[in-house]
Amino acid sequence: MQITLLDGGMGQELVARSGDDPTPLWATRVMIDHPGLVRAIHDDYFAAGASVATTNTYNILHDRLEGVGLDALYHALHLRALMEAHESKAKAGRGIIAGSMGPLGESYRPDLTPPVAVSAPLYAEKARILAPHVDVILLETMSSLDLARGALQGAQAAGLPVWLSVSVDDRDGSRLRSGEPIAGLRDLIAAHPTAAVLANCSMPEAMLAALSELSQMGLPFGAYANGFSEISSLPLPDAVAAPDYTHRHDLSPEKYTAFAMEWVKLGATIVGGCCEVGPAHIRHLAASLKAAGHSIV
Repeated sequence: MQITLLDGGMGQELVARSGDDPTPLWATRVMIDHPGLVRAIHDDYFAAGASVATTNTYNILHDRLEGVGLDALYHALHLRALMEAHESKAKAGRGIIAGSMGPLGESYRPDLTPPVAVSAPLYAEKARILAPHVDVILLETMSSLDLARGALQGAQAAGLPVWLSVSVDDRDGSRLRSGEPIAGLRDLIAAHPTAAVLANCSMPEAMLAALSELSQMGLPFGAYANGFSEISSLPLPDAVAAPDYTHRHDLSPEKYTAFAMEWVKLGATIVGGCCEVGPAHIRHLAASLKAAGHSIV
């Protein structure tokens, strides 16, 4: 089977390598303060065998930048992230670039989902910036149907294939973090062209249930889980605070690969990693995919 191997987490990797304390701007702050570090991480993922570079644009959002007086840099920060991805792809001599668009409001906070009339134009603006420089638009960590609806609607402005990835409940992967059933995505992808459906930034233990639902939608599907301890049972993060999640100590490259290979057995053709899943995990997964007779494209 032909597998698209995503990279792993960018934001947590940036924070870890920089040695800086996390801030509300998270990966964007590190990119500003440590030029070249984003490219170095892209380089490591390509070297590990990934076939995709996901741009460090997840958290470049007006609602984040306005809070710290940096909204004037909105466009420039996108171009900086895109440049580092392109430089890395050129060095690797292969791969595709996925333009990341993260959730408005706050990750894992479906209660902060803005109305579609607000979110769709914001996503369209971002999609137009990314469009000339990426191969696909990747909507990441969509935790409610309304957030996914606004993002899908706005993403069409790019005129590119759109991959929709949702974040699911860590204890019940058949549901979004909002509590809504994944099956509700059917109407959204029927209304807005979608090239693939995925689940991301939830525990790997939740992904088989998510993929069982996504596999019924008639599109290429896949997953890229995180390496955090359970989030669903935690108090919801404050929108103005730095992310503060606990990484697992048991999720070795071997253990993560075992999860991902089960997703592939179910028919997933797009796999990789999210927060706290690093180059070592992707390297082990790439080797295991090849050993099992799959080709990475």
